[in-house]
Amino acid sequence: MLPKPPVHTQGNLFQSPLLDMLDTRDPLIALADAIDWGYFEKSFARYYSQEGSPAKPIRLMVGLLLLKQIENLSDENIVLQWKRNPYYQYFCGMQEYQPAFPCHPTELVKFRKRIGKEGVEAIFAMSVKLHGQAAEEKEVIVDTTVQEKNITYPTDGKLAIKMIHRLHRIAKEEGIRLRRTYVKEIKEHRIKLRYFRHPKKIKKAKASMKRLKTIVGILIRDLSRNLSKERLEHYRETFERFEKVVNQKPKDKNKIYSLHEPHIYAVAKGKDHKKYEYGTKASVVMTKKSGIILGVTAHEKNEHDSKTLEAALSHAKRHRSKPIKEAICDRGYRGTKEVDGTLICVPGKPLKRDSQYQKEQKRKKFRRRAAIEPIIGHLKSDHRLERNYLKGFIGDEINLLLAAAAFNLKKWMNHFLWWLFFWKLGIILSWLMQQDTREREKYPHILLSIYQVW
Repeated sequence: MLPKPPVHTQGNLFQSPLLDMLDTRDPLIALADAIDWGYFEKSFARYYSQEGSPAKPIRLMVGLLLLKQIENLSDENIVLQWKRNPYYQYFCGMQEYQPAFPCHPTELVKFRKRIGKEGVEAIFAMSVKLHGQAAEEKEVIVDTTVQEKNITYPTDGKLAIKMIHRLHRIAKEEGIRLRRTYVKEIKEHRIKLRYFRHPKKIKKAKASMKRLKTIVGILIRDLSRNLSKERLEHYRETFERFEKVVNQKPKDKNKIYSLHEPHIYAVAKGKDHKKYEYGTKASVVMTKKSGIILGVTAHEKNEHDSKTLEAALSHAKRHRSKPIKEAICDRGYRGTKEVDGTLICVPGKPLKRDSQYQKEQKRKKFRRRAAIEPIIGHLKSDHRLERNYLKGFIGDEINLLLAAAAFNLKKWMNHFLWWLFFWKLGIILSWLMQQDTREREKYPHILLSIYQVW
């Protein structure tokens, strides 16, 4: 049921308002006042029914999602920190300090499922709109990265043992007694699988791997004979996936690397410390000068970078009124000259007809292209893009959008701190201007030099 609007009653006689206890110059309070929370309440109202018990306030749930990504916390930790931090409570719309937990951590999971990708798109659009005209630059920078999934390093041995354990669990749930469980034999094969890099014991490791795949097939056939038609149809997709994993070869395309995340793929980015990354490829579009993220897109297939431009630029154009005239990319985007009226610029050899001024302008432009690399690094290390814990491809899209929204909001708060610094500096300088010469000599030389520039 849609949460009821708050009723403004008489103030608490024994407790002062929350805002009176906080520093009003804190950037988180300024951000809370700048966001149009009524827009979310109107947009997300259609996701709630008219019956049932009242849900948690929409501002509370949206605020918790944003704080989680901004502070790089899990669902459990953000709920705990909300209880301890009055600034978080004010950001989520509380008028008085609340000593209790705002909600159970699983309610954040349910809220993400409730609003889906469309609702998270609205949150990201708000983060771009907050920057105003700075997001309307003609030139943008585009690059791709890999959003890794929360899975173990995939090997055939790990997958085979996981499938056997899963089949044992199905047999226990359905009350089927298998002819043989192979539990003791699996322990021996698990030890032998460690010898794949040993030249004298690699044959034993290969034999153990072959035997584990055989055991998977035996268990699938045993379960198929004993399950009813309805239950067999229920597990058909699972059995087909297991058979595909058993039969896949090292150099096959569209391999399955994880049983619970079958959509992920391996991406080779040419890194020395990490040969392959397992997840989904993500495109990031940012403005050239201000560094605001305008669009992010997750890709279901491991496509060439040049084929990801159309989806990335179309998503960036949704959040601005002016068209994008030029997209600056690296050499990985070679092969595409123009996408929907946007010129694609890729570094190349200088042309003979170019003047020295034109060469210098191109050099500056492509030097600026490297500015997107630290931004991707901040998305990964500070805003939960390094490892995605949300399930499915929809989880990849939601996590990417929330990480980009958190980066934009963090940038807005940093700009607010700079504005506050210059405002205080202006007050100091104006006071210095009113003092006589003798009084000015009492202050450090740095203030006097700023005063002279002022």
